[in-house]
Amino acid sequence: MTQSHPRISKAVIPAAGLGTRFLPATKATPKEMLPVVDKPAIQYVVEEAVAAGLGDVLMVTGRNKRPLEDHFDRNYELESALQKKGDAGRLAKVQESSDLAMIHYVRQGDPKGLGHAVLCAEPHVGHKPFAVLLGDDLIDPRDPLLQRMIDVQEQYGGSVIALMEVAPEQIHLYGCAAVEATEDSDVVKVGGLVEKPDAADAPSNYAIIGRYVLDPNIFGILRTTEPGRGGEIQLTDALQQLAADEKTGGPVHGVVFKGRRYDTGDRGDYLRAIVRLACEREDLGPDFRTWLRSYVAEEMQGR
Repeated sequence: MTQSHPRISKAVIPAAGLGTRFLPATKATPKEMLPVVDKPAIQYVVEEAVAAGLGDVLMVTGRNKRPLEDHFDRNYELESALQKKGDAGRLAKVQESSDLAMIHYVRQGDPKGLGHAVLCAEPHVGHKPFAVLLGDDLIDPRDPLLQRMIDVQEQYGGSVIALMEVAPEQIHLYGCAAVEATEDSDVVKVGGLVEKPDAADAPSNYAIIGRYVLDPNIFGILRTTEPGRGGEIQLTDALQQLAADEKTGGPVHGVVFKGRRYDTGDRGDYLRAIVRLACEREDLGPDFRTWLRSYVAEEMQGR
């Protein structure tokens, strides 16, 4: 039955990670600023939030993340130089990032995990549901996952997580959900969650990917959540408590995503994401695809 719930207007983007898998590139450059073709990964995530109607964005950052703030700020010297050159195209691209959304920043301080990063957002979020977008997962704008999750939250209340079916041998890389079917083919009710289980212990092959729409009661649970896997405060552990006791903050549902997702948290997948997105660009795709076919053909002949 459709219910009435507060409209979601705020998005939280945790961006305090050290990016150790991309060292030495991330020694002085935040991993969120690594380019995916010609835009930093973090800009794709902000654009996704804005496309879903969330124009109030809080980034949870840490030390050495100042380039994030600079990217979404105005650069008057650069804009002036481009104006003098009459380069309207590049000027528009530079101004685009600073005009995207109202972006706020808070520092996490101690790197205590994703759950702690979300907890840092409590003063900004207040007492309304909010979205959390992880920067390692880029969702193709043609597959509006976040908007679907917001719709599901407005229908059922509580919290909503994004799920994706993965091969059993990969489930240990993700949080995993025990689920029950609902009347909607792409929506499941979540009965339990476990962080990165062994394949033999996994309740399903439904993996949690980096999109959440959360009930504000999650903050009270996170404040008392003990460090879990990896010695960090896990958001999955707090969601497990919500799923186990609906009286705490409503039910937990999952939206099963079957669209296009680009994982930029792994070096190999990061490169594949760049290739896929470059191939689909109107300005780059035709020439790049021609070169790529030639390169692959040469590599196959050389074997």
